[in-house]
Amino acid sequence: MKVHKPYVIYEEGDHSFIWLGLDESDREKGVLTNQYLIRDGDRGALLDAGGYFVFERVLNSVQEFVKPENVDLLLYSHQDPDVVGALNLWVDMLPNVKIYVSELWERFLPHLGYDLGESINDLPDQGARIPFGKSYIEAVPAHFLHSPGNFHYYDPVSKVYFSGDMGAAIFPKDKWYLIVENFEEHAKLMEGFHRRYIPCKRAIEKWLTRIQDMDIQIIAPQHGSVFTGENVRKFLDWLMKLDRVGLELL
Repeated sequence: MKVHKPYVIYEEGDHSFIWLGLDESDREKGVLTNQYLIRDGDRGALLDAGGYFVFERVLNSVQEFVKPENVDLLLYSHQDPDVVGALNLWVDMLPNVKIYVSELWERFLPHLGYDLGESINDLPDQGARIPFGKSYIEAVPAHFLHSPGNFHYYDPVSKVYFSGDMGAAIFPKDKWYLIVENFEEHAKLMEGFHRRYIPCKRAIEKWLTRIQDMDIQIIAPQHGSVFTGENVRKFLDWLMKLDRVGLELL
């Protein structure tokens, strides 16, 4: 099993969007997850920081690019343990961080065993623009994909769209890659997840309508592989054509 070092997906000037690495042996403990860091100058924003057993690796990767005290934002798409499971550890390590999560889940996070105090910020259903560095990060509503309170995050500088569980792929034990090259083959690894975990096609359609005018150059999901170039459009088209999702399977 191979350990993969962080990879800079986008960099121009002092702004970058960074995938924070992966240990393929993690699949023996749970599903593989992706964590990302947006860097603007010496400031950082961490996306879906992950569960307990990836914490040390992700922290070490973050420190290659920014100091922990300069991580301003901890942005969560939803409440699953593979997303928020190490929250108490992150709050201890990031003394100045502000946490953002759907207003539906703010009251549940203390069950992780930590009083978040004033560091927690509720995202309203309609989303928000969160100030960051010299620009902002947009919290894009993506409710019921698959959580009822769900957000994606868009960086308008890099034009990278963090899509949470949309785009998730489940790899067999002998396979993994960071960047999608053959979309048709990759789609076979995504189909089962999207049919079972997404509750209805209407949720997909509403989200696709919401993002259709956004300038998205790269889509980076929390599970699976990153979509670049023509595969961004192929992925969105594939979702639009996907039938028999969630409740339709009952």
